Amino acid sequence: MPLDWSPFVALVERHQRFLLTAHIRPDGDALGSLLALADGLEAKGKTVQAAIASSIPPRYDFLDPEKRVVPFRAPGDEYRHAEVVVVLDTGTWNQLGDFGALLKAHAGPRVVIDHHLTQDDLGATRFVDTKAEACGRLAYDALTALGAPIGPKTAERLLVALGMDTGWFRHQNTSPATFDLASRLVAAGAVPTRIYELLFEQNSLGRVRLTGLVLSRMEVLHAGRIAITEVRRGDYEATGATPQDSEDLVNYTRSIAGVEVGLFLLEQPRGGVKVSFRSRDAVDVSRLAERFGGGGHRLASGAIVDAPLADVRARVLAAVQAAIDASLP
Repeated sequence: MPLDWSPFVALVERHQRFLLTAHIRPDGDALGSLLALADGLEAKGKTVQAAIASSIPPRYDFLDPEKRVVPFRAPGDEYRHAEVVVVLDTGTWNQLGDFGALLKAHAGPRVVIDHHLTQDDLGATRFVDTKAEACGRLAYDALTALGAPIGPKTAERLLVALGMDTGWFRHQNTSPATFDLASRLVAAGAVPTRIYELLFEQNSLGRVRLTGLVLSRMEVLHAGRIAITEVRRGDYEATGATPQDSEDLVNYTRSIAGVEVGLFLLEQPRGGVKVSFRSRDAVDVSRLAERFGGGGHRLASGAIVDAPLADVRARVLAAVQAAIDASLP
């Protein structure tokens, strides 16, 4: 059943100042959805601020040439006059980073627009559809409900959101409705060839070198059913890459024939390990991610574990092995 956006429309009509955020280490879906919604709110005459408690990947600079989305820095006093806070593409505290403290202190309305299974109680009105292939679809639906215009730049942002969360229309969450929405966005002015080139054919030399290092560390375990690789803290300096250059590298783990679950371990600069899970079909990795304090989708999830890399590797592998064994006939 489609979401009822009338409460959101009423909320927008009653308020003037909006603060938008998304999950840390934002991807194309998070940034595209946030920027598109900002476009629509501003078209309705609203004042919009946008901040994420993370650096913004340079890969997406073309989406935000005015640098409207800025890295959030605690305590965030410059945002305290916002009447409404809108959280996009996540519904969990651990994905908000330092922004979480400001959200907890916010006395006004809170809104979550998301499509992930894992949801915490953020004290928000939720517009969550776990069947949506991308948060970008929900952003499109919100804009449509508001009667906001969707011009070429907004359409481009939404197409990035839609394309990135469907693996450029090749993942299982892609449906005829996905292509229908893509068609509408192209008709509104989005140019797929330009977007694809900017996203996938403008790699830095550092990212290419980091990719090679990640591939050289790839291991296939548990009778060929698990592929795992990692990025260590010193790898960025060694390759000339940045942490943002690791985006999408997890997909190589699931590209190996016979692999059921792919794992990508990313040692964090300030400690801990980000674990990305990818499943072919048999294992629901959102349940695995939840065991480590994270979440996501059935076939694509993640978690951040506050422990040394070797310890995280051992614990995650044991959990994945058990889940695979339980899935076997």
